[in-house]
Amino acid sequence: MAKILVADDEELIRKLISDCLLKDGHQIFLCENGADALSTFKANRDIALCLLDIMMPGIDGWELTKKIREISGVPIMLVSARSQDFDKILGFESGADDYVTKPFSLSELSDKINTLLKRGAVKKPTGLPDNGELIFKELRLDTNSHQAFLYGKPIDLTPREYEILKILVIADGNILDRISIVQKIVGDKFLGDERTIDSHIVRLRSKTGNWGTENIITVYGEGYKLNV
Repeated sequence: MAKILVADDEELIRKLISDCLLKDGHQIFLCENGADALSTFKANRDIALCLLDIMMPGIDGWELTKKIREISGVPIMLVSARSQDFDKILGFESGADDYVTKPFSLSELSDKINTLLKRGAVKKPTGLPDNGELIFKELRLDTNSHQAFLYGKPIDLTPREYEILKILVIADGNILDRISIVQKIVGDKFLGDERTIDSHIVRLRSKTGNWGTENIITVYGEGYKLNV
């Protein structure tokens, strides 16, 4: 069971999603606008996932995602009646981890949510050490808990930021282009602009300070690598 925040200004959608998640055994926090959702999240920091409608009055889903990202790396899924790639790109750039378009099947929604919730229990990629740790200079990644540590202190990363950092560490200084990074994270199902990776890299450097500036390298015209 997980605690899930659902924010949508349509009562019917809130009920449909709530019934689906309750059936899966989750505890639900329902909000009808972005301001209430932000207050609810701040008051319940053990919420495991946020499911946010984009088109809400006041604070919309994009802005709400950015505000939550300022204080937490909790998985965020955006829900919208808009299916344009541009909207998906904005969602990923604001810090969302997944995106579902209305109308959606409840089974699809349930699968996506369970995938995000289970990220901490996924099988280790081939080549990871038995103790579940990846170490690069002063950076340590715990692949069992999906937690990153720099100079021994935890870094609050989103699931996508963590995955990108892990992919770069495993690459061991080899250059990875944007498409390769995207495919390693979401496979072939991503239909947006691979340059959303650039926004995640910017946030990774910001969260890791001077270390990130020195070690997360842009190879212009090719992609990214770590400075070995």
